[in-house]
Order: sequence, then structure tokens, then C-alpha cells
Amino acid sequence: MSEPTHSKIPVTVLTGYLGAGKTTLLNRILSENHGKKYAVIVNEFGEIGIDNDLIIGADEEVFEMNNGCVCCTVRGDLVRILDGLMKRKGKFDAIIVETTGLADPAPVAQTFFVDEDVQANARLDAVVTVADAKWLADRLKDAPEAKNQIAFADVIVLNKIDLVSKAELAEVEARIRAINPYAKLHRTERCAVALSDVLERGAFDLDRILEIEPEFLHADDGHDHDHAHHGHDHDHSHGGLKHYHDEDMQSLSLRSDVPLDPTVFMPWLQDLVAKEGQKILRSKGILSFRDDDDRYVFQGVHMMLEGDHQRKWKDDEKRESRLVFIGRDLPEDLIRGGFARCIPQ
Repeated sequence: MSEPTHSKIPVTVLTGYLGAGKTTLLNRILSENHGKKYAVIVNEFGEIGIDNDLIIGADEEVFEMNNGCVCCTVRGDLVRILDGLMKRKGKFDAIIVETTGLADPAPVAQTFFVDEDVQANARLDAVVTVADAKWLADRLKDAPEAKNQIAFADVIVLNKIDLVSKAELAEVEARIRAINPYAKLHRTERCAVALSDVLERGAFDLDRILEIEPEFLHADDGHDHDHAHHGHDHDHSHGGLKHYHDEDMQSLSLRSDVPLDPTVFMPWLQDLVAKEGQKILRSKGILSFRDDDDRYVFQGVHMMLEGDHQRKWKDDEKRESRLVFIGRDLPEDLIRGGFARCIPQ
């Protein structure tokens, strides 16, 4: 039996294209007086350019900062570094892993699903992507990694907004929303975002992050999309479906206010990610199962899933199941049909 989710150290994966402002954010975490002990894992120590005055002691690859945080470099195996940090378990409030600006965040995120020791001690809390308001549109055209980083995010820090006009900002936000309507978006200059908005988000508690009614998506096109938001009221048997897409990236959300049959749902979800997981970058959901007073939450990266009973449904809560899939060429009809079979008729 693995440790309960809440006792595991939350891990934030920090991603973003070169020059977007990740270093600024990391330096704030390592130097500000926030009273938390964070362990920051960066790709190469040189990239972050930490002020030597802030370092108290360094042993090989771990640097201790005078605000209590530590910073370490990954030159090889992320799992090895994490295992080293876990030996100091109890000393950290959270871990932040920075991915290189050119990388797809998937392999880093997958580490927290694959390695048993890591999984026993740590949980993926959120993927935070720092995006450059001025250059993101260009990057989305020429760099598939940039698009993956947006699609993968639970939280997006849209930085350098002082460098663009209102119209440009609206346009870049529309592009982001076409790729990922569900991430929490913060507009910033010089990454001036409250650290509590990016760290220890409890992305597993999707209430905080998964805003499945993204009305703001439609603010600029002048159409009345009211039916899109309430379509699920007419026929609860298959859940409402909203569908946004970029040229090659889609997101799909499903819901049901009838409790699902877990004996059908769990095998269906596992089978779906086993067969179609390459196309599914992220999957997540809060589920209400028949004859079960606990909310079940899951999140996935490609073929890997983790899930857990989280807490009791509150009396005043609407017991509904909500799921989201974000990926490339999603088999929409297959997903929709499979989900419909999980709802007892």
C-alpha cells in the first residue's frame, strides 16, 4: 500500500521556452523570504546563474541557500537526485524540477508515475509553464516543444505582458486557450506572481485548477455560446462535451451527473490510455462512483495514470464526474462513446 497522497512531497515541474522567465522565477524561490523550504532541481547550475552571496554551503551538486532552500543540478539521472532528496525527507515543503527550455515536459512528469521509490514519497503537484507574451506566438509556429509545454500545463505564467499591446495579449491568450482551456493563467511582468499561485497548488484537487466552464474562451468571438455551457443539462446520459482545438492539439471535457459504474469505468480508462496514450498528453478527472461517498481523483501523463480516493463528497457539493483529456488527434468519438458506457442507464 503506497503512502496516502497528502503525505507525499508535492513536486512542481517548471517548464517554459528559453528566455521566457523561468530563471527569474527560480531565483525568487531561492532568494525570497517566503518561510518555506523548497528543493529546486535545475538542469545545469550555470543556466540559472545563482548569486553566490546567497549560497551558504555546497556539497558536490547540492547548494544550500540562506533562505533555507536548496538547489541541485541534474547532470544525469533525475531519479538519483530525487532519491538523494528523499533521504532528507521532512526537510522540504516541496520540490521544484526545472526542465530545459527545449524539452518536452512529459518524461520529467512521467518520472513521478514510474519509479516506485519516487512514487512512494513524492507526487506530481502541478506542471507550471512560463510563457513569453511577446514571442510565444512565434514559438508555437516553429517549436513543437513550446506547444507541448502549453498543453501540459496546470498553471501558465504568461510573462512579459508589459512588452505587448492589449490586442497582442488577447491574441496570445486565445492561442493558449485553443491548446489548453483548463490551465490557470496568470499574467505577469518579470514573473511577479505569488509563489502560492504556482507552488503547492494541489493540482490533484482539481477544484482549484480545473475550471471546466471556461466562459472567457468565448468572450471575443461575439457568438452566444450559452448552449455550450448548459448542453449537459438536457441529456445527462453522456455528459456535456466541450471541444477546443488548435490545428493539431485538442482538449475534450466530459461530465456526468449520474454516478459512474467503477467496474466499467476503471477498465475503460486503463484500456483507453494503454491504446491511445501516445495521443493523450494529459488526462485528469474528479469522479463520482455509484455507492461510494468518496471523490475519486486521477491524473495521467500519456499511458501513465495515478488515482486515489481523495475525500468525502460534501453535503452541499454537486456530485458530478468531470474529466479532461488534452492531446493530439484525440479519438473523440471513441472517448465519448466509452464514457457513455460507464454511466448506468
